[in-house]
Amino acid sequence: MNKAKIMKQFVSIVAVVFVFCTFSACNNKESGSEQLGNARLEIRLTDDPADYDAIYIDIQDVQFNVSGNNADNWQSLVGVNKGIYNLLDLVNDKDTLLVNADIPSGKLHQIRLVLGPANSIVVDGVSMPLETPSAQQSGLKLNVQQDVLAGVLYTLVLDFDAARSVVHTGSNKYILKPVIRTVLAAVGGSIGGYVFPNNVLTAVYAIQGLDTIATTFTAPSGAFLVKGITPGTYDVHFIPADPAFRKEYKAGVNVLAGKVSIVDTVRLIR
Repeated sequence: MNKAKIMKQFVSIVAVVFVFCTFSACNNKESGSEQLGNARLEIRLTDDPADYDAIYIDIQDVQFNVSGNNADNWQSLVGVNKGIYNLLDLVNDKDTLLVNADIPSGKLHQIRLVLGPANSIVVDGVSMPLETPSAQQSGLKLNVQQDVLAGVLYTLVLDFDAARSVVHTGSNKYILKPVIRTVLAAVGGSIGGYVFPNNVLTAVYAIQGLDTIATTFTAPSGAFLVKGITPGTYDVHFIPADPAFRKEYKAGVNVLAGKVSIVDTVRLIR
């Protein structure tokens, strides 16, 4: 599909969104693009093989701590995919997405998995409870201790070692004592900046060659942030929903991994 056709279709989409926002009073600061003060965190769960039929863990919440205080300031991430996961479905480089949410920039000290009661293990076709020690019932705390930058998308992989995480006691009980390795990495880079006047909803559209790589919309402040882009050079197009304003673009924007490339402020002209 050529660039002209893509942009024509995208203008139509923007017009629909503009009408929707006009009637629903789009005042949410998270609409369009996230604010530059936040990082984005994607948490994925994976596992190493173990000699069991299945290991089911009941994940009910994922919390984070950016204060460094073990007792206070734990916050739940928004949009956790709660449920019962079979760890042995997640071997051989398979993983599953637990959550994708904003967190404050700064130092990410710890992550905590809060488990429900429905943890179990299947051994030789027989399902048995997988007990969780009382000390862990408030949540499984995992140290991260890494800085996260505003405007950057990060992936945190929680790598279970299933064989070492399950303890078989002499009374034929199975106890969950998780051994989990955490790996935090920045995913690509981002493009950010501002469009004025900020009361004109504007689509921001990153192109590499003839391909549309990513899109977003301006927030009520005029800020925009296109996240998680593979490093490279992009042309960034700005398409106002109000046809009284001209389209604009910035050519040759360089994106680096783990960085936010800030473009000069875009000023829409009638």
